[in-house]
Amino acid sequence: MKIHAIHLLNDYSGSPKVLKQLINGWIKNDMEVSLFTNQNKTGFLSNIKGSKFYPVWYKSGSNKLLKLINLVISQLLLFFQLLKTTQKEDLIYINTVLPFGAAMAGKIKGNRIIYHIHETSITPILFKKFLFFIVKWAATEVVYVSKFIANQEPIKVKSYILYNAIETEFLDKAIKKRKVKTEMNNVLMVCSLKDYKGINEFIVLAKANPYFNFKLVLNASKQEIDTYFKNTQIPKNCLIYHTQTNLHPFYQWASVILNLSRPNEWVETFGLTIIEGMAYGLPAIVPPVGGITELVKENYNGFLVDCRNFNELNDKLEVLLNQEKNYQLMSANASTKINEFSENVFINKSLEIINNLNS
Repeated sequence: MKIHAIHLLNDYSGSPKVLKQLINGWIKNDMEVSLFTNQNKTGFLSNIKGSKFYPVWYKSGSNKLLKLINLVISQLLLFFQLLKTTQKEDLIYINTVLPFGAAMAGKIKGNRIIYHIHETSITPILFKKFLFFIVKWAATEVVYVSKFIANQEPIKVKSYILYNAIETEFLDKAIKKRKVKTEMNNVLMVCSLKDYKGINEFIVLAKANPYFNFKLVLNASKQEIDTYFKNTQIPKNCLIYHTQTNLHPFYQWASVILNLSRPNEWVETFGLTIIEGMAYGLPAIVPPVGGITELVKENYNGFLVDCRNFNELNDKLEVLLNQEKNYQLMSANASTKINEFSENVFINKSLEIINNLNS
């Protein structure tokens, strides 16, 4: 079987990381894999050994109209590229709902098409309706990253829940470096440079807690970060970092991991940084809605808090970091919970899906 894996933007966000794990797993199990993504040298999908790479033109940008035009052009190019390179017996595996050109080409060629759906918060609504119309029209099977998104975006084809997994190499390294925290005063958040990710709320939280240390790691360049914060006063206890290829030192430093996405603007369908934090035994504070609630149980390995309720957010952070006995219990629970997101389980289930072994 030949698998054509499709992804739009190769960067250091969650969805390309998931696809990288899948591709590596497929290759280890003797599957032939071709990867179609944009030619970005700095991303999780760069230089995957054993896969055949097909560059697809795509350029992101801050201007929404230009971004849409670029997307349409890239999908037209991808459409014709796949018509030329695929055979009817090949599997087209589309990561996220954005690469609609791949679905159109696969439908015309009669390919088996599997969509791996990560997202539901897509704007504007007409664009979302178009993308999911293509999914419903073309998909032969659908893989969801959580039960939440499966309920939010039901498609009337064979579907599966495949939770994202922590890389075995990452987990092994984390277990070796993991230590019992004796000083609980370090707060970490890793996210994209988007307002709806709760970046401003994180800064306000840092200002309100001068005796705690805060680190914010953003998937953006230093120039983009400087532009974003040019009119914002950053407190001395808060350090901001551009894109990092090695997050281990940050998780090792942290006492707690946060996700402050605003539920009214962006619903988290999973939360890779949360399970990476759990690998280090970090309790988490996350939104009370979405797939991320399938990772964190209230008062077990963290708290579910709407970041718009600042007083509750601040109170829960203080509870975590000021009550050592409760913190150590939640930390131990986080270390146990991570076992549910093993990469071996993730790859084996993916292979069952691809080989049609699931009933």
